[in-house]
Amino acid sequence: MCGRYTLFVAPETLSDRFGIDVEAYEPTYNAAPGQQLPVITDDEPGRLRRLEWGLVPQWAEAKTDGGHINARAETLAEKSSFADAFEGEIEGAGRCLVPADGFYEWVETDQGSQPYRVTFTDGRPFLMAGLWTRWQPPTTQTGLDAFGDGAASPEAEPVETFTIVTTEPNDLVSDLHHRMAVILPDDQRERWLSASPDSAEKLLEPHPAESMHAYPVSTAVNDPANDHAELVDAVDSPAATGSTE
Repeated sequence: MCGRYTLFVAPETLSDRFGIDVEAYEPTYNAAPGQQLPVITDDEPGRLRRLEWGLVPQWAEAKTDGGHINARAETLAEKSSFADAFEGEIEGAGRCLVPADGFYEWVETDQGSQPYRVTFTDGRPFLMAGLWTRWQPPTTQTGLDAFGDGAASPEAEPVETFTIVTTEPNDLVSDLHHRMAVILPDDQRERWLSASPDSAEKLLEPHPAESMHAYPVSTAVNDPANDHAELVDAVDSPAATGSTE
């Protein structure tokens, strides 16, 4: 799975690399579920927006019916939570791109769970395949009027959320975990946003490992409340005894 990642490159770097409008944003060294994070959606592909990480399907009766931080590439068209967004045939749901410059995975060691950061060797930012939805909270009845009927509460604002698509790991990540985020080739990001489901599905492959590397980082990253530059510094690591689920 992909449960934490980083994005601290300068906004100008994202703008130049991906050809999008990017307003200033706070760098994150520990992006975590539930946070509002920068995303590029298929309905506004020319700019960066902020959505909440943890997809809530449009059909959900309550926000707690969602919170999907990852979606398996193999079942996007089958799972009701993701099919509408993947097919892209209804308003308020579709595919998206999630910019990052690294992500974390955890490995079990004799001394406990050891986090690793995975990046490209040259430190370049990349785009992970994602899905997004706009969920409208249901109107609720509050109080009683003179006839004993409840009064409808004001309609709540819609909530826009996203999830990151995962696939089988490449040779590097397989030493850390049994899944990895789908990292799109630079020349295929528009295809992911706009192609037919059959064509987009062909992009859901693990990124080659040759241009990537992983290194151990501080266990301070375990706490999502920690978000500072020292989290991405390399540390000494004990020998691993197996990969996490």
